[in-house]
Amino acid sequence: MDVEKSDETCIPVQGNAHLTRPAHALPYAQVADEIGANHAQGLNDAEAKKRIELHGRNELLGGGGVQPTKILIRQVANAMTLVLILAMVVSFGIQSWIEGGVISAVVVLNIVVGFFQEFEAEKTMDSLRSLSSPTANAIRGGRDITISTAEIVPGDLVEMRTGDTVPADVRLIEAVNFEADEALLTGESLPVRKDSEVVLNEDLSAGDRINVAFSSTTVTRGRAQGIVFATGMKTEIGAIAAALRKKESNVRPVKRKSDGSAGAHRYAQAWTLTASDAVGRFLGVNVGTPLQKKLSRLAVLLFGIAVLCALIVLGVNEFSSQQEVIIYAVATGLSMIPASLIVVLTITMAAGTKRMVERHVIVRNLRSLEALGAVTDICSDKTGTLTQGKMVVRKAWIPAKGTYSVNPSTEPFNPTAGTIDFDACAPKDTKPRDTGEKGSVLPAAELLDGNAFLEDYLKVASLANLATVQRSDGDWRVRGDPTEIAIQVFASRFDRNRLSLMSGESPRWRSIAEFPFDSDVKKMSAVYQDVHNQDMHIFTKGAVEKIVGSCTSVYLSKEGATQMTDKLRDDILSNMEALAALGLRVLALASKPLREHIEPKLDPDRNDLENDLIFRGLVGLYDPPRPESAPSVRKCTEAGISVHMLTGDHPGTARAIALEVGILPYRMNELSSDIADAMVMAASQFDKLSDDQVDALPVLPLVVARCTPNTKVRMIEALHRRKRFAAMTGDGVNDSPSLKRADVGIAMGQGGSDVAKDASDIVLTDDNFASILNAIEEGRRMFDNIQKFILHLLAENIAQAATLLVGLAFKDTTGISVFPLAPVEILWVIMITSGMPDMGLGFEIAAPDIMQRPPQSLKRGVFTLEVMLDMLVYGFWTAALCLSSFVLVLFGFGDGNLGDHCNESYSAACDTVFRARATCFACLTWFALFLAWEMVNMRRSFFRMQPKSTKYFTQWMFDVWQNKFLFFAILAGFVTIFPTLYIPVINRVVFKHEGISWEWGIVFVEAFLFFLGIEAWKWAKRIYFRRQAKRSSNGSDVEASEALVAEPEKESSAEDQ
Repeated sequence: MDVEKSDETCIPVQGNAHLTRPAHALPYAQVADEIGANHAQGLNDAEAKKRIELHGRNELLGGGGVQPTKILIRQVANAMTLVLILAMVVSFGIQSWIEGGVISAVVVLNIVVGFFQEFEAEKTMDSLRSLSSPTANAIRGGRDITISTAEIVPGDLVEMRTGDTVPADVRLIEAVNFEADEALLTGESLPVRKDSEVVLNEDLSAGDRINVAFSSTTVTRGRAQGIVFATGMKTEIGAIAAALRKKESNVRPVKRKSDGSAGAHRYAQAWTLTASDAVGRFLGVNVGTPLQKKLSRLAVLLFGIAVLCALIVLGVNEFSSQQEVIIYAVATGLSMIPASLIVVLTITMAAGTKRMVERHVIVRNLRSLEALGAVTDICSDKTGTLTQGKMVVRKAWIPAKGTYSVNPSTEPFNPTAGTIDFDACAPKDTKPRDTGEKGSVLPAAELLDGNAFLEDYLKVASLANLATVQRSDGDWRVRGDPTEIAIQVFASRFDRNRLSLMSGESPRWRSIAEFPFDSDVKKMSAVYQDVHNQDMHIFTKGAVEKIVGSCTSVYLSKEGATQMTDKLRDDILSNMEALAALGLRVLALASKPLREHIEPKLDPDRNDLENDLIFRGLVGLYDPPRPESAPSVRKCTEAGISVHMLTGDHPGTARAIALEVGILPYRMNELSSDIADAMVMAASQFDKLSDDQVDALPVLPLVVARCTPNTKVRMIEALHRRKRFAAMTGDGVNDSPSLKRADVGIAMGQGGSDVAKDASDIVLTDDNFASILNAIEEGRRMFDNIQKFILHLLAENIAQAATLLVGLAFKDTTGISVFPLAPVEILWVIMITSGMPDMGLGFEIAAPDIMQRPPQSLKRGVFTLEVMLDMLVYGFWTAALCLSSFVLVLFGFGDGNLGDHCNESYSAACDTVFRARATCFACLTWFALFLAWEMVNMRRSFFRMQPKSTKYFTQWMFDVWQNKFLFFAILAGFVTIFPTLYIPVINRVVFKHEGISWEWGIVFVEAFLFFLGIEAWKWAKRIYFRRQAKRSSNGSDVEASEALVAEPEKESSAEDQ
């Protein structure tokens, strides 16, 4: 068989082979002929093997999987690592082997730890890839076989049944009541009915190609058979995936005149900007999340400061080329580089990633987690994200009785869960839920007892229905169309399940004929025979307008049937509108006894039967919100995050769900009309607005109905123009462009497509909106902790740099400055004394009020004014105490002799200098360890971190033990200082200091003064912020009234605790 045709008239279309026209525009027999398929016997094994070699496996490309080389390059290609490498080269260049070796070890440690942490994270996400169903039913050589979906090839003859996932793009040959859920591809929430016989126009969109079944869509009803014409990246989903993976050009375009010409300066400008962009990407200053950019800029700034400090050292020493001077300059430069920052940041985020897995969130990008702390807006799909993605019956109205209301439950398929309220009023007369009296809650059996009208209603609900609801192994299992499943569950509440009525030892009903739902008549009917008396009945459900038009009578009371009039029809339609206003999809039920007898094998004309019906009632269905959605949305509001619902549903349904979960305020009638109108929009309205008109809206819509993929992208762009940091949640392919464009893309792991996961930053493994709160809370916790350890680390850098720069004044007999801290001592403090406790700070638990704060400022990030002031105060206070300890040992208790070449080696003349240096090092080590504990809470006293505690003198003991990693890291810091002080060779040759004895008294006094200074500064801050809060409380009433509709503040307030 030929795989491809060589006819010159062939045109390339979506698919693996060339067809004369798109598959949906050709009869299926012609498609089979042109693609070289046999629509009766299928391909043989040899041909299938040949085609899989030609076209490849039926899989979406994974973007190369885990790429260790790129991960390794990212570890090396950053400013801080490059500074360390530069310092290493200088050290080896002046033959300072020990310092160069230590710096080399630090560089290797940074790269190795960072590489393995990110590599593990990449492997975790790589294992999540799953799109198609694992197996497919194919016909090969006339035999039915089950094979891996990846082995499906163009030309395969496949069969699909209810519940199957379509393995590839298929041109249907036969379709029997076949419907597919194409929400993943088109966003349409309702299943699409397919017709294999039609031949369509070429230019139809995917959602209108009713003779084609698309890869990864789900069969919700019926069965079908078809020929595969596209696999893998050639499918509709593959085309979207390919478009998402296209790389944008990094080359700046040349600005040209209207005639297309451009001067030489324009080319030079474009080249310069392209080069600067490349440098910016390499340094990370113009890529990544806000924190990544700020830390990259910090690295560049610190690099400049390090060079400046080194130049100052060289300048003070008259630019001497002696090894002592150069190594002093290197030490001063290193003092400003937070070398452990990369390791601590990477490990903290990797640990956060693992923690997120426990909270049902997978982070695709190791560094994307911190961005969640800055999220100001969440754009969420409704179906399956805020809702359960499953239809349930909420209301049932029977004219002769009243309205039955099913209370929500957490198990939509369980007919025994939840309760039923009865209200004798019709839906249009029912009082509002917040002011009216509740209906009677009665058992189903009691409601049905002697209730002939409910009995007739349930017969239609159960029998005009192809869905099955049954209990198996303790679980309720369903199959069929979501709407019919919901109605069948409702009937099963009264023990009127279709299976129980038609099967068992004494079945009541026997199926005679079925008239499937037709888009023209908008009705579905089934004819049954009563086994007991052999009477025939027709049961019909469908669109309210169509059913009411087919009815000639209705029961309004026990007195008998009433003839249907226009007034009664209008009344029924009013009740339908009342139910629709609740966001329900409304169907009508009707039936009648048949006078004539119908043979099962005959095919009667439905037009002869679907008339003169008796109207039985209305049923209102809706897709229930997840029970945790409303609390989650409320927590988002408390956290200063706006939730936008972007859905393909009807505006009435969307509004109702949004009100139910709390996205829209219940007091919308109190808002001005322009704000209320802007809050809820149809996509057609929103899309007609220009960008300027969107920007002029008082608020961006909180609900957008009938949403298209382009609408979602425009919403993200509108949020960006308002300087918002937007997260987008979704599960379908139609969500992928907006997931890619959003600052944080959040995909669904269970019901989501692989394309959506590929476009996202994080994946929810339980598809639960509440897990987004977990992710945001974890993001804020990490943001807080990163702020703490950056403050701790940089305060130590400032202390070291200040100590060394002031230490330039201490000159020996040769006029060379003697450093108070040796290079290895500095690296020890940075990597060990500060590095390990900083990791512990990264593991701190979330503050109790973390979800009551506004999102972090996108402009300031971690470097708030408070943090920068703290950094200076703690750094200079530490430096002052360290220098005082050095001076006390050297000049207060010593002879002030600075010796000769004391930066190079130990001698008797350098003994006092080495002891003073050891004392300074011990003080700096202790201060770094104590400061880590002080950073657990940046404002509260170390001794009173729990203000409500009654353990006034011992609470700090419980606090330090709460974070065990931090406790043991600090303990290790205390213990490891002693080997560096007292082990021979290590102390004098490597660290260039000497063991101390009585000098420990100075260290203890200095430690007391350190605590006193830090606690005094925190006390002053508490007083200041308390007064600020008191002053701001004067305007709280005005702020509270504005908070009804106001968007979250763009920056964190000064009162964030």
